[in-house]
Amino acid sequence: MARLILSLDGQVMAEYNMNKERYTIGRLPDNDIRIDNPAVSGHHSLIINILNDSFLEDLNSTNGTYVNGKLIKKHALQHGDVITVGHHQLRFVEEDTQQDEFEKTMVIQPSARPVEKLRASVETTGSRRSIASGAPALKKARLQVLSGAFAGRELELTKTLTTLGRPGVQVAAITRRSEGFFIVHVDSEGDSGFPLVNGSPIGAAARKLADNDVIQLAGVKMGFFEG
Repeated sequence: MARLILSLDGQVMAEYNMNKERYTIGRLPDNDIRIDNPAVSGHHSLIINILNDSFLEDLNSTNGTYVNGKLIKKHALQHGDVITVGHHQLRFVEEDTQQDEFEKTMVIQPSARPVEKLRASVETTGSRRSIASGAPALKKARLQVLSGAFAGRELELTKTLTTLGRPGVQVAAITRRSEGFFIVHVDSEGDSGFPLVNGSPIGAAARKLADNDVIQLAGVKMGFFEG
């Protein structure tokens, strides 16, 4: 199933599952996707779903409909396309494709983890006891991808240890402790160096994450959000 992720200035506002044949986008209340903004026409755009294909059409809007920065009249939507309507963006996501590819690319499964380096990093930063005993009840936390083809994808941090990155490029782990969530560098090759948090390298020690922190790891930016 495909879905649309509505955002403004990089902040996700709503998500829509594409389970009907027709979706209208516009400012008026009778639209399936209502965007109450003066830059959006009353009936701005239309999406038609036919079997496994989705087609976008501009409805002679005042300010036009754009896909990936280009003005369109009609467009066959593909995974990752960004539709711009007024000041808002709608990212078209084919759910199964995104999840499979994202997990294959960035989320390192236990069998593929660099075990020795991971153990050394975790023990050095003093989080071995937290991992061994399990995490106490904490506020919920999640990562949201902010850049690249997987922008908008979210990952709930429900495990005591979540390993992210690309083996052979840059790997980090996020550990869940009684005092919060911490990111620790595990491995990197070449000029990759340490992962960045808010533009600064985290160094060899574990760094506690705060709500709205921006992590840059293996060329991908991710936002950390609590609650």
